[in-house]
Amino acid sequence: MKAIHPMQFDAQILDPIQQFLHCQTPSEWLNEAAKPERLAILLQDHLVCELKAAQTAMYLLRRYACNDESSKHLLQWLKPFEDFAYRFEGSLDDLKSAEKLSKSIIGRSDFEHSDLIISKMVLLIREELHHFCQVLEIMHDRAIPYQNISASRYARTLIQNCKTHEPQIFIDKLLCGAYIEARSCERFAALAHFVDQELAEFYVSLLRSEARHFSDYLELAQTIAKTDISARVRFFGQLESSLISEPDTDFKFHSGKFAG
Repeated sequence: MKAIHPMQFDAQILDPIQQFLHCQTPSEWLNEAAKPERLAILLQDHLVCELKAAQTAMYLLRRYACNDESSKHLLQWLKPFEDFAYRFEGSLDDLKSAEKLSKSIIGRSDFEHSDLIISKMVLLIREELHHFCQVLEIMHDRAIPYQNISASRYARTLIQNCKTHEPQIFIDKLLCGAYIEARSCERFAALAHFVDQELAEFYVSLLRSEARHFSDYLELAQTIAKTDISARVRFFGQLESSLISEPDTDFKFHSGKFAG
């Protein structure tokens, strides 16, 4: 260990996260993540995860909450980041100037929770895009090139287990979002003990927003559902735990025990 003391961040931030998750990050994954040769893939995957988190929130906004004109504005907001990630177009300076949403988002009149979804998801997207820029800047400072790497099984498996009918698919995707954000928060806190001081401070700086993203997703799922969702929360919690605690041959930010 070579980074910060755990009391340098508010441990209470993690209390609801630890109660929600069914397992902690295994020591096998942390030991692998601490190896210097894993730093590049760790940061590259973290970068892509920030974009995917923004894309997920964007999809939910466009699918359920905002009108057609606002949907177009949202696509334009995300476009420079997708151009960089998938087409290798643009620069860090371009992305920094594109972080802010330039126009207000108007909700659909036929969905009672549109304003609530918009208020939470727009903030989430803004923060994820800011984190994208922060990770990219760290990579630049460390001469780590950006590469379009393959996705891990983690988020894909969670989404594949969502129901296919409404409104359950909406609720399930919100619960997947809650688990992904909760795991990210827990993993950032754990990683802070195994990385250098600069990275440790960066990961700790992300805890509060990641914890809020988790609670926002969970609150939305509970608000939109008309029935008890505890069985679905438990189902995804058990699935998420198995993905984290079982052997994994692909080392990524959300992978399980690395089996080499």
